Amino acid sequence: MDYINANIFFKLKKTFRYCLMYGIKRTFVKIKGQYHMSKNFKILPTNNLKRNQKLSNVGIVGCGNFAFSNIAYYINSYRRNLIRTVMDIDVNKAASLFKEYDCMSYTDDFNIILNDSKITKVFIASNHSTHCDYASRCIQVGKDVHIEKPHVVSKSQLNNLIESALSNKGVNIFLGFNRTKSKLYKILKNYLNKEKGPMMINWFIAGHAIEDDHWYFRPEEGGRVLGNLCHWTDLTLDMIGVINAFPCKVTAISGIDAKSDFVISYLFADNSCATISFSAKGHTFEGVREVLNIHRGNLLGKLTDFHKLEIDINDFKRVFKNFYRDHGHKSNIINSLKSKNGEKLEYVNATAKLFLASKEAIESGKTITIKNNNFFD
Repeated sequence: MDYINANIFFKLKKTFRYCLMYGIKRTFVKIKGQYHMSKNFKILPTNNLKRNQKLSNVGIVGCGNFAFSNIAYYINSYRRNLIRTVMDIDVNKAASLFKEYDCMSYTDDFNIILNDSKITKVFIASNHSTHCDYASRCIQVGKDVHIEKPHVVSKSQLNNLIESALSNKGVNIFLGFNRTKSKLYKILKNYLNKEKGPMMINWFIAGHAIEDDHWYFRPEEGGRVLGNLCHWTDLTLDMIGVINAFPCKVTAISGIDAKSDFVISYLFADNSCATISFSAKGHTFEGVREVLNIHRGNLLGKLTDFHKLEIDINDFKRVFKNFYRDHGHKSNIINSLKSKNGEKLEYVNATAKLFLASKEAIESGKTITIKNNNFFD
């Protein structure tokens, strides 16, 4: 939906509601992010090469709304002057992010970041089909990478990413699946780990409707499964655990020519079952809505919009609430910024196999079996 050209009453209601959900500062940067996306400079700004360069070791590739309102925002909030160079094929977006966060330089040439030895960590948030190529090239020259979802869009890309990582073992890979870092999910996971046996997991997600000509739907970009649903396949995998997941059967149903509405079920090796229902039929005023219901042992859990968590275990009942919604963006980005230990390659491989199989199941109408988590299978 075009928020910038909406009527003033809609904008005021939206702003007020988001202030209640995210706080004033986050709402303000989300609004600025909308205007950032349509920014065009009559005269492009000058690079800030005289700025103190000692702390600047971060590069950002892809300067869209997510990079503007999440990646750069949280890096700059953690410590100013860390962002050295930002890059986008649309130089106006790179220039806009550069100005907002007082970066050292901006460019539309990826090689500037690739060949800068002072950049040691690169956050990649470009179009989905380009993530793997940018990441692999960074890895090959020894740079750590944070790859926003999805990290690959095909099995061949996954093989290339794993091969690059295995050939450069000192380099760290971090992924943009932020929900596992959220406060309420960590509490839920702690309770789940105290129970035994298989799980019954049910997700319902109401996402934004997007136009048929949206770039998500280009054949090379992976559609809604790789653009959105991979968040919840990843979170489901985290609950099950990679070691318990495979072999895994994936079955999907969707309407004829439905690009954004589908139901996918999973049967994991430990007999856990999961269902993810994704619906995008109209505008969701409060953003993506998501509800998890889960049952394991004596535990019944319900997580709503990463704002409220309900736990029932026999006669014990507890409700946890955040003041604001917390999807784990800040924790995940800061973790990628600070940590010296990236993701295990087994996990990088497994979470990609699961969302790629989900896409294949929807497109083929067949049950897809992921036999194992071997590399290059």
